[in-house]
Order: sequence, then C-alpha cells, then structure tokens
Amino acid sequence: MFGIPFDSTATYMPGARFGPSAIREASYNFEKYNLTFNRELNAPVFDLGDVIVAAGDFKETSKRIMDTLTRLLSHDLKPLILGGEHTITYPIVKVLQSKQNPIIIHFDAHMDMKDHYNGKFSHATVMRRIYELEPPSIIMIGVRSASKEEIEFVQENEIEYYTSQMIRNDMEEVTRKLKAISGPVYVTVDLDVLDPSYAPMVGNPTPCGLTPFHMEKFIEIISRKDIMGFDIVEVTSHVKGDQTGLNAAKILHDLLSLKS
Repeated sequence: MFGIPFDSTATYMPGARFGPSAIREASYNFEKYNLTFNRELNAPVFDLGDVIVAAGDFKETSKRIMDTLTRLLSHDLKPLILGGEHTITYPIVKVLQSKQNPIIIHFDAHMDMKDHYNGKFSHATVMRRIYELEPPSIIMIGVRSASKEEIEFVQENEIEYYTSQMIRNDMEEVTRKLKAISGPVYVTVDLDVLDPSYAPMVGNPTPCGLTPFHMEKFIEIISRKDIMGFDIVEVTSHVKGDQTGLNAAKILHDLLSLKS
C-alpha cells in the first residue's frame, strides 16, 4: 500500500492531497474482525508511505509513480493505492499493462471520458486516456453525470456503463456482469460514486449515488477476481471522523478481509 497525495487539477473541491492520510486515520477505527463477512483481516499489507509528488506537475509525478510501481512489481507485490486525485490512475494502469493487460472496473459518479478538460490530463479526462491504452474492456459502475460528448463517445465505442439509477432498478444485472468477468482486473474507485450523504468530502460530490451497502456487495464479488491492483481516489477530507474517510477505509477493510 502506498499513497499518492497529488492534487493539482481539481476544479471544484481541492484537497485530494489529504486523501491518503484521511483513509489511514479512519482505518484505525475498525476492528480486525469483519462482522459482515465473518472474516479476520489477516492479509499481508505493507504501508510504504507516500510517493513524493511534484505539486502541479503531472508529467513528473507520473514518472515517480511509474518508477515506484515498477520496483514493486519486480518483487511480485500487488499495489493498493490511496489517492490523490483520479489522474493518478493513468500511470498506474500504464505500468500494469507491461505485465498483463487488465480489465478496468471503474466506480465513479462521472465517466471521466472528456478528451480535453483544462488540458489532456485531468481528473475529467483520465478514463479517456486509459481507454487509449486499449485495455480489454472498461466497465463503469455508478455513473450519473456526463457531457453529451462523453455519452456519445462511450456509446459509439460500446463501453459498458451502469448508472446509479440502473443499479437501483436492477442490481442483479450488474452483479451478473461482475461475476462473469474472467482474467486479471484493475479496480479504480472514485469515492464520489457514493451518494454525498455518505461521502460529502470528495472532489465532485454528485447526488443520487450508491450506498455503502451497494459497495459491500460489489467488493464481495470483485474480491474473487484476479485483482492486479486497486486504487481509491478523490477523498478530500482532512477532518478526523469524517464519514468520507470512514467509508473509503471500509471499502479497503472489506476487500482485505475477503482476501484474507
């Protein structure tokens, strides 16, 4: 596990640089035993601290992320990454593709498929840049905000997406899709996928989102997959006990408990 406190392209609520420390702090509140899944958290996790980012310089920060991740992969370690804004996912996926080309499971309120948004690389373009890396597929879960350009691009290129309304109306369709996935996967969770009542301190809070109960079910299914790596991003909380950090830490706690 390592943090990437990069926070330079935020356009609404800055503060993602506080995400890694907020998630760690919240994690101290949890029991080692996970009552929901009747599991003791025994997965071997090593917290390596934070990548020293270059504030305002995505190119240099990406190089540092890629160097760090390349060294970790040489030791057969799997990355669990605490963001940081969502742009950090691009260099992570780029490095992982040198080993295997994973399916991308993308939890987010937004599609992040704009071609340009204050430049080629930003929190709103990250999935477009990842799409250009040609992963086997991208599955977007929980989306409820997009520009016309994005929805047209996604539909033209047959990228799978499940809105929060679709999940509310037919949760089973999404769980069936996730259960059917085979091969390596990379999971990226923008915490704004949750409704703001559960995660208000994120870069772009958006109403009518998922609940922690939805995420419990999704993580339970995903934990059975060959996960090459996992990130959780866009937490902007810097207040101890804030529900945003707590819900982010819970997602990680569930995943690690199920992997124990």
